Amino acid sequence: MTTSPSAPPLAACIVPVTPLQQNCTLMWCTRTMRGALVDPGGDLDKLKQVVAEKGVTLEKLLVTHGHLDHCGMTKVLAEELDLPIEGPHPDDAFWIDQAEAQGARFGMTGTKAFTPERWLYEGDQVTVGELTLDVIHCPGHTPGHVVFHHPPSQLLIVGDVLFQNSIGRTDFPKSNHQDLIDAITQKLWKLPDSTAFVPGHGPMSTIGQEKKTNPFVGAYG
Repeated sequence: MTTSPSAPPLAACIVPVTPLQQNCTLMWCTRTMRGALVDPGGDLDKLKQVVAEKGVTLEKLLVTHGHLDHCGMTKVLAEELDLPIEGPHPDDAFWIDQAEAQGARFGMTGTKAFTPERWLYEGDQVTVGELTLDVIHCPGHTPGHVVFHHPPSQLLIVGDVLFQNSIGRTDFPKSNHQDLIDAITQKLWKLPDSTAFVPGHGPMSTIGQEKKTNPFVGAYG
């Protein structure tokens, strides 16, 4: 598959997976056609079909946080395709360790715990093809939640930190509402208003739009 010289450096598509309709993102470098799946929580056949349709060669799996719908089947896919896993922050290890038990509880068979080849921290960077994405640690929904940012494309993949007109839940073990508010307003709000983001569920939005209309954090914009 060839791309135009004028093609943007990053391309992406959203593939909802699991009964919770979690937004798994396939992103790839248009120059090399090498890519990554972010939060491959389930429906692996569906994901592999989209990867094939787009002509992408997967080189790694990225994880924003340790909740089941985001990472429950990541280990299975990593083993099948011999891919490394990067993320989340190690403070979410306790969630990942519960993957099998949580899967049984919610009727998701085959979920597996894992230790990523690389834990991610604030200020780290991950590469996908020739792309470089910044890692932002955004605790609150979970303590080890990370966000992936590609500044040249003004694109964020935020998991369950921020949604269109909403924010992540903080009623889970080790969640912290104030930490979440601080992560959004002290880190994400510093990005350009035109920055678009893919949330873990539901439609995309922009930083500027959420500053104006989000009832939970808009007032801090």
